[in-house]
Amino acid sequence: MREAELEMGGHPAKRVADWHLPAPYDWRAALAVLLIALALIWSGQRMEVGKMIGLTGEAVLASVGLQEESQVGKGLGRMFGQLFPFVIEDRRELARLPDIDRDNLPMFTRIELVEVTTFHMNAATLQAEPRVDVKEYLVHPFGYLLNVLGKMVETFEMAIWATIISVILSIPLAFFGARNYTPNRFAYSASRGIVSFLRAMPELIIAMFLVLGFGFGAIAGYLALGLHGAGFLGKFYAEDIEGADRKPQEALTALGAGKLRVLRAAVLPQVAPSYVAYTLYILDRNVRMAAVIGLVGAGGIGQELKGRYDTFEFGHVGTILLVIFLTVFVLDQVAAKLRARLIG
Repeated sequence: MREAELEMGGHPAKRVADWHLPAPYDWRAALAVLLIALALIWSGQRMEVGKMIGLTGEAVLASVGLQEESQVGKGLGRMFGQLFPFVIEDRRELARLPDIDRDNLPMFTRIELVEVTTFHMNAATLQAEPRVDVKEYLVHPFGYLLNVLGKMVETFEMAIWATIISVILSIPLAFFGARNYTPNRFAYSASRGIVSFLRAMPELIIAMFLVLGFGFGAIAGYLALGLHGAGFLGKFYAEDIEGADRKPQEALTALGAGKLRVLRAAVLPQVAPSYVAYTLYILDRNVRMAAVIGLVGAGGIGQELKGRYDTFEFGHVGTILLVIFLTVFVLDQVAAKLRARLIG
């Protein structure tokens, strides 16, 4: 049978037998995949990936009863086992509260007697002998939970101020970092360099330096978060300005509008939903990271978390982690509704 011929747009006929689907890859792609695989194998040895897989496998086998115990399961199990029940009450030894009025206790508090066994050296036998002492504690049933909630409020305030600082700093960085609005190449390079530097410096490192200058507390915390967040927002804001539809901008420019007026009237309406989404994301991230930078004394709930972790009070740690999770979850739901309303 004679092969069919196709006439396409006046061009010479092409035989169907000559058509073929090009290969999705060539020798260059195969070589690149091979080099990447070799690099991952080399890096995997340095990062002890084999050991990680082995220890994880042992933990899985131990969890289903196929192995007696594992190093990972033993270490993590001991800690997670002490996370529960969550500690929400506050207990203070009454002997350490000399100003307390037994007849006029603070609201919701009570005095509780607890028998404590201590060991004392017997001078005659030189043996340690147990002795039961009765100690009095002032107990507030929700005292520690209220303390953690107060620390979480402080953490949220840090995140708010950090986000405000990020937005204020990122606006000029975005303007000078957008190719179509920067006044000159030097301003563009300087802006992009500052943005890259701020993004390259982790919040924890920035906080460590700022604590030396501002001391322990919230100031170093929200400044560190604000500077790092400005790097991200400056980059995202600038890229959205560059990617905005040019037609409205060209129309206003043809009417004689200046750059700032064009930016306000033709660019900002386009990028506003994205800007809100970026800002809400940075706020959400700042809430989470404020707990981390508190580990170096930069205020917030992180300082309380580190103190309880260092003293192995894992029940208190569990309460802190639960409050952080609930705060981030609620904030994420609120941010999702705001984004949906703006986009819709």
